[in-house]
Amino acid sequence: MTASGGRAEGAATGATTLAQKIIARACGRPVAPGEVVTARVDLAMIHDSGGPRRVAPILRELGVGLWDPAKVVLISDHFVPGDTEEGARILALTREWARETGVAFHDGVGICHVVLPEAGHLRPGMFVVGGDSHSPTGGAFGAYMFGVGATEMAGVLATGEIWIRVPETILIEWRGRLSPGVMAKDMMLALCARLGMDGGRYQAVEYAGEAIAALPMQERMTLSNMAAELGAQVGLIAPDEVTAQWLAGVGADPGDWQGLRTDPGARLAEHHRLDAAALPPQVAAPHSPANAGPVADAAGERIDIAYIGACTGAKYADLAAAARILRGRRLAPGVTLLVAPASRRDQERAAADGIMAVFEAAGARILPNACGICAGYGAHRLAAGVSCISSTARNFRGRMGDPSARVWLGSPMTVAASAVAGRIADPREMLEAA
Repeated sequence: MTASGGRAEGAATGATTLAQKIIARACGRPVAPGEVVTARVDLAMIHDSGGPRRVAPILRELGVGLWDPAKVVLISDHFVPGDTEEGARILALTREWARETGVAFHDGVGICHVVLPEAGHLRPGMFVVGGDSHSPTGGAFGAYMFGVGATEMAGVLATGEIWIRVPETILIEWRGRLSPGVMAKDMMLALCARLGMDGGRYQAVEYAGEAIAALPMQERMTLSNMAAELGAQVGLIAPDEVTAQWLAGVGADPGDWQGLRTDPGARLAEHHRLDAAALPPQVAAPHSPANAGPVADAAGERIDIAYIGACTGAKYADLAAAARILRGRRLAPGVTLLVAPASRRDQERAAADGIMAVFEAAGARILPNACGICAGYGAHRLAAGVSCISSTARNFRGRMGDPSARVWLGSPMTVAASAVAGRIADPREMLEAA
């Protein structure tokens, strides 16, 4: 990967960034970076873990209800399928709150960041607050979406407003096209290594360039999702025809999106230019996404478990990519491959296309459409001393199970190739052999 760039100065008169344009819509007036403003929320998303069990007591104490139930979406995903006493209790509370409030509720059909757009709740230009750190996924659709904690979310649910410091924009421009065997996950791991997990400085990261325009929507979602791992508030991609067609396909009106882009000459905090064509598959070593480098640096590391799951790494596009590696192959002796499709919709589509049959023929175990072990929940949490390669966004010590477990991060293709080899492997070698 070749790269250039850094801090950028200056701005053309009247030129504004995509982030400024969306926040200005939410405020009803022009805004400037660094300004603290109050914005009207178009949509609030909460889930079973940080949702009703956290916010309902706060709202009761305040003696208020929801500002607008029609603008609240609740999704159960963290404690699904509720096979523990705690999980069953939390899901029961979540379902009761949904009945009481009448909010839109998607129960056990997938991970919130994937279900929200596929259910038609997002569109370009929206200002959206989510109760989860990977809420920036919505930026793939040209929405300004970021995560907050339960106390701040309770304020949003009560008032429909939130204060925000208008961010600077860090533009990450990817030139060229990705090579076969390289995915958006590899782009993000490379960025985590280059910029660090605080490189986003809680500002607006925007992805642009030829490589971004060539990506399908679900690959763009991976980029926006992992803006959280860069420490950004949001991860934006300007909407285009790909966005509009995808949204129309799920029954959502993309609206007037053509002007939603950063103007030439708009002031940028930083401008990074990278060459997608030169990027090899990446792997992040334990225990941070920032410990990333070319897969060759980690090749040969033994693994016990391969995990294809999470909002970052188990969407339909991820499943299809992994299946390209697994087709006609079996798992290495002693390796367990766990596959948790990110949504029921994506799993059903994958089943219809023969992709799920590829996983089953290879010897994979199929898990529920839920956050699962990425959120530290479920029967398949990693045991002491195991080595795992995962398509999730994070590999922090103890997040997926026992603190002594070692978790490597890779793309779904790299995870699949490693499951076949029994060690961390370069997926391009198996693509060439197919």
